[in-house]
Amino acid sequence: MELLSVDELDNVLTVTATYESWDFRWAYVARYAEDYRLTVEQRRALLERSLAETRQHHQFYVALYAQRPKWSDLTADNAAWIVRLIDDVGSETVPAEIESIKRPGAIERTYFPYTTPWRRAYRIRFPQVRADGRPTVAPNAEWFGLRFTGAQGNDELIWKLEG
Repeated sequence: MELLSVDELDNVLTVTATYESWDFRWAYVARYAEDYRLTVEQRRALLERSLAETRQHHQFYVALYAQRPKWSDLTADNAAWIVRLIDDVGSETVPAEIESIKRPGAIERTYFPYTTPWRRAYRIRFPQVRADGRPTVAPNAEWFGLRFTGAQGNDELIWKLEG
């Protein structure tokens, strides 16, 4: 996603994200286990822990840069951009947690190659279920995504659901 200001022909926000789904996490653990030569038991424990997290929250790895570096801080008290989990039936959810990855290392730069020194990296988590028991992504949704919005505009990253 790239949000452009037509008036100034300026790129005000660039965001790339990976949804860490059940399938993604399974593949991630398989690769990690191979790269780090984990034992069968270490691999099993990592896989169980990682897949269990998918039942608790939707998690995204996000790397972004904004027109000014200060504006790419999603954790600032008066952030230039806010992010929401959305779907096509009108659900909108605030993050449960935005974790700033201060210094992305070899893992982030290898497994998420869009991570660069010019982008800020985050893990953003949204609950699977609201306080009232309803899912944050409707069961009948055709897509879900991340909406980034601020004074300079708004745009969405969308993941289509199959099934």
